[in-house]
Amino acid sequence: MGDITTSRARSSFADPRELDELVRQLERYERGEISAEEWRAYRLVQGVYTQRQVGDLHMLRTKLPQGVVRADQLTALAQVAEDHARGFGHISTRQNLQLHFVSARGAEAALRRLAEVGLTSREACGNSVRNITACPLGGVSPQELFDATPYAEALTRHLLRHPLSSSLPRKFKIALEGCAEDHAAAAIHDIALFARIADARRGFEVRLGGGTATLPSPAKPLVAFLPAGRVLALAEAVVRVFHRLGDRKNRQANRLKFLIRKMGWEGFSGEVLAELERVGAEGAPALPFDPERPPEEAAPDGHRPAPPSPKEIQERVLAQRLRGPGVAPEVRPEPAPSPSALAAWARTNVRPQRQAGFVVATVTAPLGDVTSAQLLTLAELSRAYGDGTVRFSREQDVLLRWVRVADVPALFLRLSAAGLGRDGAGTPADVVSCPGAESCRLAVTASRGLGREVEAHLRAHPEVAELLAGADVKVSGCPNGCSQHHVAAIGLQGSIRKVGERVVPQYFVLLGGGVSAEGARFGQLAAKIPARRVGQALDRLAELYRAQGRPGEGARAFFARLPATEARRALADLAQLTPETLTREDSVDLGETSEYGVETLEGERAA
Repeated sequence: MGDITTSRARSSFADPRELDELVRQLERYERGEISAEEWRAYRLVQGVYTQRQVGDLHMLRTKLPQGVVRADQLTALAQVAEDHARGFGHISTRQNLQLHFVSARGAEAALRRLAEVGLTSREACGNSVRNITACPLGGVSPQELFDATPYAEALTRHLLRHPLSSSLPRKFKIALEGCAEDHAAAAIHDIALFARIADARRGFEVRLGGGTATLPSPAKPLVAFLPAGRVLALAEAVVRVFHRLGDRKNRQANRLKFLIRKMGWEGFSGEVLAELERVGAEGAPALPFDPERPPEEAAPDGHRPAPPSPKEIQERVLAQRLRGPGVAPEVRPEPAPSPSALAAWARTNVRPQRQAGFVVATVTAPLGDVTSAQLLTLAELSRAYGDGTVRFSREQDVLLRWVRVADVPALFLRLSAAGLGRDGAGTPADVVSCPGAESCRLAVTASRGLGREVEAHLRAHPEVAELLAGADVKVSGCPNGCSQHHVAAIGLQGSIRKVGERVVPQYFVLLGGGVSAEGARFGQLAAKIPARRVGQALDRLAELYRAQGRPGEGARAFFARLPATEARRALADLAQLTPETLTREDSVDLGETSEYGVETLEGERAA
């Protein structure tokens, strides 16, 4: 029998000719034939950002459409993480994988290796149509109307290298959701597509203009039902309007939501609908499949190879030596987990598929970090226990699908041996964090240091985590919201405070955010807490919920209902800091050793 095969194969997204051009442009820049700005504009389209550090150091963002990654692609990602980065990668909230501290020449070599397995970084950055995301449970969720993944992939292929896609006024984001619950956070996207069925036909409710950062805005309804066959034409129309009318001068006000604000909803929506008619008259682009009968996922066929032993896995992950500056993953293998550990993991990290006998297993990746040895292990486990693929989620976790119920204990045993057996998926302890000031030019705080501290605090105080059950915690090092903290039940946004002659890292505490089928709700500012007091703030919020929560009311609903003034009162003393009470520790950011200094640079990136 042959190796395991997935029921829905994907052709390559890569174009090796782009890499030849990347090298040509790099050589021209090194010879002084093009300016730094010209080189910057080119490499951004290819997914390569400079970091805040001086020198030839870059962040490389690999574009992973819908977060779908095959086992051979995981292997390639592991190799480039080991050979050209710090030995680990960072899963982003856009279902991508980012590598940091990569040289320009290292980026070229990495991209060539990734192109061999069909991966690209084209338009993962810059003023372009970014990675198109979708529900990571698409195709297996018991609650979905239909799987949005094939339509999302078709959109990706239509817009990737589109004549307008890399020359927009600003970044542009699209998400699709097939479930009743908005797992993809589509409600905060420029184009949000929600699966709908009308008269036995497939289609999408279309909302436009969502976004976070400055002036958070929910996507607004354009049409209640767009036939699925017109989805490419709709995206084409919106991109055309944004390309033609978007603000290209003011970077702080040139997202689609600002164009809508400028034109008014009636004016903007009328322009889009008129453009949609023009696209149709010109010959609307068609889906590469029957809109009513897209490729469907089925149980994997073929031989499932034997998995590596827990001992082999443990030896592999312990042998790897991570390197470079910043917060590195803490790899703690547990080759012999207890039955209670399995029970806890199965309770939070395993959910049934709609296909009987199969489950989805969620691998929690603290701070979204996965080492190259762990990526290799996930590739092997996806073949042995799944369908030979994984999906990255916006919660920075890894989903193994098509796991047979009987294989759950054996899978958990091997994940534990890889240091990937943590429970708590979807709980407050599954903290989401952006890279922060460790590498980002825009960030003002070390969000990863706080993210690690918050997770450790919640795991050390399970009674607090239990009280906050249902609430998510997301940490960003600046207002841009790469962690999507604006729509978290507890969002933490990095900031600074001047106390006398010293500078203190602090976090805005935003409460009550979330996304649902009804739309996006943005957190309200409750307090500004010095970084080293955030753990105490979480304790206070848990106690506030215990004291004032209504019967049957979850923590997320409570914080959405709680007046900001009430939360501010509960946190008031933690927010206080004077020159007399300030300690040196207050001025040292989490994960750092020296006193805080303000150092923000001209930004190139926001996820």
